[in-house]
Amino acid sequence: MSAVMSPSLVVLTDFFAVSNRALSYAAGLAVPLGAHLVLLHVRHNGLLCPEEEAAAPTVQQTRQALYSLADTQPVPTQVEISEQVLPTAVTEAIRHHQPQLLVLGHPGAESPLARDFAKAALNLLHHVRFPLLLVPPPGWDAFPPRRVLLALDGEPFSLYDSQQILPHLLQALQGILALVHVTDSTVPSPAASQVLRMVRTSGLAESLTAEQVHLVPQTTSVAADIQRVSGELNADMLVLIARPHSVLDGLTHRRSTAQLLRESAIPVLLLPALS
Repeated sequence: MSAVMSPSLVVLTDFFAVSNRALSYAAGLAVPLGAHLVLLHVRHNGLLCPEEEAAAPTVQQTRQALYSLADTQPVPTQVEISEQVLPTAVTEAIRHHQPQLLVLGHPGAESPLARDFAKAALNLLHHVRFPLLLVPPPGWDAFPPRRVLLALDGEPFSLYDSQQILPHLLQALQGILALVHVTDSTVPSPAASQVLRMVRTSGLAESLTAEQVHLVPQTTSVAADIQRVSGELNADMLVLIARPHSVLDGLTHRRSTAQLLRESAIPVLLLPALS
């Protein structure tokens, strides 16, 4: 009788500290989830390692460094090196490993790579439609994430049946979930009961109460208001629903979404919604 494989988390990695921080964070999640890690190194990767800034180690050097990194992890860790372009490499990894989550280190808001990183991350999500966790430099050591904030645009949504990582995380980490919806005075806004119904229908959470819903009027910008509420609640993970073609479509435009991805001081989990 064959052994049942543990679930996996795929970590997109290079050899910079940003990726090692993301790897440490992913390993911390893998322990309570009972998961193993897959280190995916994409050699032709303009998202993590722009060619003009990256040294070009040989395949053998890369493999040795990755295996050394894998050996230090607290859970079983596989190593994969891909010669494909990033979306193709990630698609193949998802098909082969069927992971619960993709994890990616963020260069940080102060990095010159931050703006291009946010755009590239959204583009990757558009291609693979799979839960993607972005770990910023200041947020990687705020662990474990037990206060999770889900930002909603007020419109119903459905998630892929196989992508229920958020309930698994909340259960494994004994976390609590709060909801935030930034209201616009120029359009009708849903009541707290409607927001609760959306989340329950999606399968993300069932035992929520109205006290966990925060309806806040827009002040400066949606992204800034979400970050403000996140700080007030001491949230240590932010969750966004990624709708097809435009993340947070109906809540704000793509520029505000990219602002959240660039500036969030805590990890951001993007959950792709069905059409």
